Amino acid sequence: MTHNSSAIPAGPSALSSSRTGLRWGLLGVAAFSFTVPFTRVAVGGGGIPPLFVGSGRAVIAALLAAAALAVTRQPPPCGTQWVRLAVVAAGVVVGFPVLTSFALTNASAGHGAVVIAILPAATAVTAALRGHERPPVPFWAMAAVGALTAVVFASAQGDGLGGLHWSDLLLFGAVVAAAIGYAEGGLLARELGAWQTVSWALVLSAPLTTVLTGVSMSQRPPTGAPVEWAAFAYLGVVSMFLGFFAWYRGLAIGPMAQVGQVQLVQPVMSICWAALFLRERLTWPTLLGGVAVVACAGLAVRIRSGRGTGAGAK
Repeated sequence: MTHNSSAIPAGPSALSSSRTGLRWGLLGVAAFSFTVPFTRVAVGGGGIPPLFVGSGRAVIAALLAAAALAVTRQPPPCGTQWVRLAVVAAGVVVGFPVLTSFALTNASAGHGAVVIAILPAATAVTAALRGHERPPVPFWAMAAVGALTAVVFASAQGDGLGGLHWSDLLLFGAVVAAAIGYAEGGLLARELGAWQTVSWALVLSAPLTTVLTGVSMSQRPPTGAPVEWAAFAYLGVVSMFLGFFAWYRGLAIGPMAQVGQVQLVQPVMSICWAALFLRERLTWPTLLGGVAVVACAGLAVRIRSGRGTGAGAK
């Protein structure tokens, strides 16, 4: 496998390539759609501490990433690429998993999925700022409306407007962290390759995530039930590692802007999994909130896609 083996050359059939990219992208989104419900399963029983779930799954993924990089003999990044990888790691490997793990100790999976639904739009905003783009005014308007809709939804689920819970603040923080990490990762993947970027970010963050995992174990050893450990294993192997292979392969085949919009179905799938596996009741506020946030995010991403290439987001 070559240094940029995730880059797919243009084939004779653009339509066939587009369909292939969409299939890989949808596979990656399907893998990620279980992340919120399974995080809720892992921390919901109280046997596995949220810090262990958030950092421990990154340790598992880092071991797999190190093996993949070694077997394929990938050349290491150089110079400022390490600094940029640190940004990716801070947002994607540490920030999003840890913040969502703590948030979902109290928030339901369906509630979390709706709030996190603004991630595609947030990533598009971050990518536009990072790439020094000038999207049209409707793009910024729809991104702002989407964020406001998510805030109103979260507030209404609590004590009314202004009654955001700490778990909501953690979820919004997770969205910001992921948006920054994926926007930078989307740019860096053009230099290192898609899966290589994620793998190097996991390896770079391994010392910190290992320490955090050790601290969590010293404070309270995890004693989860089998189903909680199964959910934790999924988070480490699929959500933090294998899912990226499919997702970034789809983005590499492209077209990136079109494949990126597939992620808009992720919160819908997450809400359905929460109802199926966690027996969470689908309420009208959750359904309407999800539709409103996804619609705003979809319009923002579509407007930006018409002006340039979008960056990937989880």
